[in-house]
Amino acid sequence: MTQEDINFTDFIASSIHDMKNSLNMQVSSLEKIAIQCRQRGDTPTYESLGLIIYEANRMNANLIQLLSLYKFGESIYPMDIAEQSVVDVIEEAVLQNRTMMEFKGIAISVDCDESCYWYVDRYLVTGILINALNNAYNYTGDKIRVVAKIEGAYLELRVEDNGQGYPQSMLQNGPVSAHKGINFSSGSTGLGFHFAARAASMHKNGSHQGSLTIENGGAYGGGCFVVRLP
Repeated sequence: MTQEDINFTDFIASSIHDMKNSLNMQVSSLEKIAIQCRQRGDTPTYESLGLIIYEANRMNANLIQLLSLYKFGESIYPMDIAEQSVVDVIEEAVLQNRTMMEFKGIAISVDCDESCYWYVDRYLVTGILINALNNAYNYTGDKIRVVAKIEGAYLELRVEDNGQGYPQSMLQNGPVSAHKGINFSSGSTGLGFHFAARAASMHKNGSHQGSLTIENGGAYGGGCFVVRLP
């Protein structure tokens, strides 16, 4: 890689950071306008703004994922494994998605013991959960459930919905690959799965490594996004 290539990559990363900050400000403003519309009883505008806010939040999440992947690739991500309250991490992710869930009338429940603590990178795990919630938003009927429990040497985090589940073409035996390809027929880049798989795999403890799997079933019979962290 030439010096020019490196500088251009750095420039792109810096631009992504600026776009992310600008988008955050726009989302905040749109949410305030939406609240005003709801207070005035302007339901059609309120619901229309809900869709716009969802798409803006999804774009913001994509930018954060791209920036994180850039740092992974350059080996400059400041991995910070520390003991965390798992329920607090989940609540942080849910809080960032609560407004857009309310627009669509989606109920979110959390099943996690208050005494559950684990050593994780809080930023990465929050990002994984936000990605999973964004995905569930698209496919659920009206319910999403976030579950956390310790299974042997792993912390298992599950995001389940009551939609139709993942199509058979997406399901596979074993963990989701961090190198999932682009699907031109569906328009999916696989960015969210790529980020989540990479972020999970960066959690290591001895011979154990984090992983992401997707399946159907769970408490609601829909799609299940499952992350296991050592």
